[in-house]
Amino acid sequence: MAKGLSHIEAAEIIKQIGYNELPQSKPKSIFKIFWEVVREPMFILLIASASLYLVLGDQREGIILASTTLFIVLITFLQHRKTEHALAALKELGAPRTTVFRDGVWKALAGKELVPGDLISVQEGDRVPADVLLLEAHHVLVNESILTGESLPIEKSEQQQEEGNNKLYSGTMVLRGHATALVEATGLNTRLGIIGKSLANISDEATPLNIELAQLIRRLFIGGIFFSLIVFASYYFKTGNALQSLLNSLSASMAILPEEFPVVLTVFLAMGAWRLTFSKVLTRKPAAIEALGSASVLCTDKTGTLTQNKLSLQAWHVRGALSANENNKDALELIQIARYASSSESADGIEQAIVLASVERGLIQNVPSLHEYPFGNPLPVMARIVDIGGDRWGCMKGAPEVVASLCGITEQDFEQIKADVTAMAKNGFRVLGIAKALSPEIPPTTLNELRWQWQGIIGFVDPIRDEVPQAIELLQTAGIRVVMITGDYPETAKYIAEQIGLPNEVICVTGSELDNMTNEQLEVQIKQIGLFARSTPIQKLRIVQALKAQGECVAMIGDGVNDAPALRAAHIGIAMGMKGTDVAREASNLVLLDDHFERIVDAVKHGRRIYDNLQKAMGYIMTIHIPIIILSILPAWIMNMPLLLMPLHIVFLELIIDPVCAIAFENEPNETNSMNRPPRPLTETFFGWHKLAKSLTTGFLITATVLIGYSLSKKTGHTDDELRTIAFTCFLLCNVFVIITSLSGTQSVITLIRGRNKSVIWIIGLALLLLILSLRIPAWMDLFHFAPVPWIHLFPAFFMAFVLFIGLESYKLFRQ
Repeated sequence: MAKGLSHIEAAEIIKQIGYNELPQSKPKSIFKIFWEVVREPMFILLIASASLYLVLGDQREGIILASTTLFIVLITFLQHRKTEHALAALKELGAPRTTVFRDGVWKALAGKELVPGDLISVQEGDRVPADVLLLEAHHVLVNESILTGESLPIEKSEQQQEEGNNKLYSGTMVLRGHATALVEATGLNTRLGIIGKSLANISDEATPLNIELAQLIRRLFIGGIFFSLIVFASYYFKTGNALQSLLNSLSASMAILPEEFPVVLTVFLAMGAWRLTFSKVLTRKPAAIEALGSASVLCTDKTGTLTQNKLSLQAWHVRGALSANENNKDALELIQIARYASSSESADGIEQAIVLASVERGLIQNVPSLHEYPFGNPLPVMARIVDIGGDRWGCMKGAPEVVASLCGITEQDFEQIKADVTAMAKNGFRVLGIAKALSPEIPPTTLNELRWQWQGIIGFVDPIRDEVPQAIELLQTAGIRVVMITGDYPETAKYIAEQIGLPNEVICVTGSELDNMTNEQLEVQIKQIGLFARSTPIQKLRIVQALKAQGECVAMIGDGVNDAPALRAAHIGIAMGMKGTDVAREASNLVLLDDHFERIVDAVKHGRRIYDNLQKAMGYIMTIHIPIIILSILPAWIMNMPLLLMPLHIVFLELIIDPVCAIAFENEPNETNSMNRPPRPLTETFFGWHKLAKSLTTGFLITATVLIGYSLSKKTGHTDDELRTIAFTCFLLCNVFVIITSLSGTQSVITLIRGRNKSVIWIIGLALLLLILSLRIPAWMDLFHFAPVPWIHLFPAFFMAFVLFIGLESYKLFRQ
């Protein structure tokens, strides 16, 4: 027998191998978040432009230009901190304490202080703090679903060395019994830790949109450099002023680079994460929301995800008849006997289910217990002698074959019981045999001394969550294939699959069959496989990787440590928040705060809505960049044409007006067919040729509108500052009208206004307010190099912008 350690010995071991805990991801510092933002090409250009303006140009403009980047950093930082705080609230408060034999006495210590060689005691209801070897066990039953995904408890004993049944593993729960055990492994060396270490080899992947945006921005950044050199040369040869040519070339480079993209993308994803909190979904990585719009396969764990991870008594077999939830006399008597054979204070899920079933049916709960035959001593049954109205009755429950053998029934009846048990097991039930016997006044020493009478079989099942079937149906309507991956038995997996509504023709593959497949074979067959049973954590990871290799956008949902590698590898990892483990939450992108499966449908709907609205917003931004670019470079090639757009105008448009107006798209509801169409392919580009052509066409129309308004005003003899004022007014109005007509591809603006669309109302109000401020406040006018212009002289700007608006609305109507 092990003698335990002293605190000095334990302290030395801790110095060598560390505490018994898994490393947690460290929150990002403010400086790291800031660095991730400013290292993007567009912000490097903005900072460089602001620095040059501070040194060579107007210091006020330089300060305004530099301060715009703080807006992006602030949004990103606030969203990240919100996520960190929410995750911290989900974690367990404090480390669990464990009874340890130290310095010759038993004492309670924090679980993280355990080291290999420690002697510990575990009791019913304890969570095992480390991987331990059983030295002395008394009727120990353990729930290992956190590691294996199996909901059924496992009996443990120091004598059972096969399949590790003489060991307890970190993170598992003791449902019944008590034991003394020797700590063999702690921290990263436990089974829990080994799974955690495997996560380090799985790198996070950027979403398709992020990859495409990064490529586009880098190309435009390089193009912007060459473009600015051309503009510098053009202005220099025209004016001979090197300083002014340099500032003008900066305007041109800023015009070609879409600085709004990261602003709008950050705001859309931050707003999407905020909206999802109302649906009880926490967003750890906002980019995953957009990726949900592409999700084509949802891989889901069974236990605790599709099911409640809580056994329920739902069927019984009495007098040759199988019943489910029927409260006839025979069934009530069977449940009552099972209740007498159970303890009301047990942590065993089966006994809790029996107690709950008897309470729901108003059966007698407490009768005097005269004697108890504990489970596994020596048979896998439990019996109690109770006093019922002065009579002494023995009530027994346990493995059906063992209970039946104690009843002395005929061989024919025994074979029939085995057939009944097999039939119930194939339907996903965990079964127990029930028997009763009259007992003498002095209870016998062994169960064999009583004349037991066979009563029947009761069946338990881990019931599916009420919301799951409807959620599965909605996901399938949205074109998302659901694949169930479980550590449970094939029969149970098939039963649950039928209950939740998966197609009957899907193929079920076990873990052993999966091991016999090569990666190539798995990738070929994976489209036909809908169930994976008896799966290990590594096999779950392999399944996700095979689906990704087939071009699927994979979402994975789970709650246990065994799900963590697959959660990390999936495009979108989704963890349960209440019953899920810390490891699963750390590996995920999204967390379901209330563990309701239908929240996934809400998340997919949000993802598709965000993607659709992002396309509208990004298309609008690309449209607006066309006139910004043209109006920035035209003065370099047209004699006597004033500089219509200066760097501060461009910053004002691209980092204030455009993002704020583009956010109007974020408020738009889902398209009517968003959940009735298949997910977009991962290969589909965000900026396709059709979308680019539409943006270019609209952009050239805006440019033509502004130039016509400018030309009409120039004929009336306005100064350069007045012409700049009129052109900017026309451009701003075109901006607003393009947004309003782009909010919906099917509804007219009149319909939107009649429907009291708030986006239309506040866009118009904001635009008019900014226009009045920029045209009538002297400080603003001086900053923007504007001049006072009578309202009547702005008529060409209003008229041309309105003509553009009518044209765009007419095209929408014609297309319908």
